[in-house]
Amino acid sequence: MQQISLAGVPVWQSASLAPMASVADRAYRVMCKRYGAAMVTGELASAKGLCYSDRKTRELLFVSAEEEPMAVQLFGSEPEFMVKAAKIAATYHPQWIDINMGCPVHKVVSTGAGSALLKTPQLAYEIVARVADAVSIPVTVKMRRGYEAGEDVAVPFALKMEEAGAAALTVHGRTRSQMYQPSADWSCIRAVKEAVKIPVVGNGDVTSPELAQKMYEETGCDLVMIGRGSYGRPWIFEEVNAYLKDGVKLPPKSMEERLEILKEHVALMQLDKPERIVFCEARKLIGWYLKGFPQAAHFRGEANTIQNYEDFTHFLKKVRQVQQDCQNIENPSAAVCGIGD
Repeated sequence: MQQISLAGVPVWQSASLAPMASVADRAYRVMCKRYGAAMVTGELASAKGLCYSDRKTRELLFVSAEEEPMAVQLFGSEPEFMVKAAKIAATYHPQWIDINMGCPVHKVVSTGAGSALLKTPQLAYEIVARVADAVSIPVTVKMRRGYEAGEDVAVPFALKMEEAGAAALTVHGRTRSQMYQPSADWSCIRAVKEAVKIPVVGNGDVTSPELAQKMYEETGCDLVMIGRGSYGRPWIFEEVNAYLKDGVKLPPKSMEERLEILKEHVALMQLDKPERIVFCEARKLIGWYLKGFPQAAHFRGEANTIQNYEDFTHFLKKVRQVQQDCQNIENPSAAVCGIGD
């Protein structure tokens, strides 16, 4: 494992955390950094929201020292708003400003932003060119293979973004219409890497250290990006680092270790958000962390009743008790303990 220069910023060539709206908040990013993420990217922020001084949108741009190196990500389809938003984003001192041209959700695409920009390459070119000219921070682009199923515009679009001044590209191996199914096609990542001179980050379906190495080998990308593979598993970056550096496959975290990491994660959330919001947002997080636990389905449902930290600690005690009961039963069956749920 070595360091590379990603648009002038030194980054370990291991795995980075993808920008994930309503998932990768500051607490999530810090957890992933603590377990060795090479870099992180903030949740996508609306350019118009920034320009109209929306407080919640501005909060998405905050960069803490523990998260660096970090990119902030903007979405929008109007060059004038993107330029103004980029100037605002630059005041938060991220290492990169990333322009989202890959988000597939209707709310973003319907405005002409996100992956809709794949259909308007000249507009995408103007946005990147004007933003890159307006700020001194490197401007990068996250894109998909294409818009419609079966479409592959990755190479010509990537070349156009490079010409516009993009300092690096992240390529997700699906089209917009494919959303997150079927499996990502990494061939477009290799094709882009072979076509452009700027760094290329590969994204899509990396869920293990072995797959991270496979993406490097098959695509020649400069950096691997992990998104959904980190759900409830911030230590996946630790696993990738060990595997790429020394060929070591780390043992899986014990259930008790996972519960302690979950507690740490929730504690970080409490630093930024009111308790009511924390435990509303933590419900899906708890479900991810408990995957594979005895009676996981039952506890996922029970997590929806958690309202405060007292409920949370009581919930963890019950999870631990069930786990202990199962360990005390000789050869417990899935029917008794819910194993394999």
